[in-house]
Amino acid sequence: MKQQNLFQQAKNMMMNFMNNNEQNETDKEAIRRAIQAAYAVATPEEKQQLEQFEQQLDQLK
Repeated sequence: MKQQNLFQQAKNMMMNFMNNNEQNETDKEAIRRAIQAAYAVATPEEKQQLEQFEQQLDQLK
C-alpha cells in the first residue's frame, strides 16, 4: 500500500507542476525527492514512468 502511495504522490506532484505556470526550483527539488523515494519501492513499470518524470524535469532547466 505504501509503495503505491509514494508513486501516486510523485505522479500527482509532477502533474501539478507541469500544469502550473509558475514553475520554480524549489518545486522541482521537492518532486525529485518524491521521485527518488517512490523509485526505491516502485514496480518496474512505475520505475520507467518515474524515469520519464525525471527526464521531463531535466528538460525544463
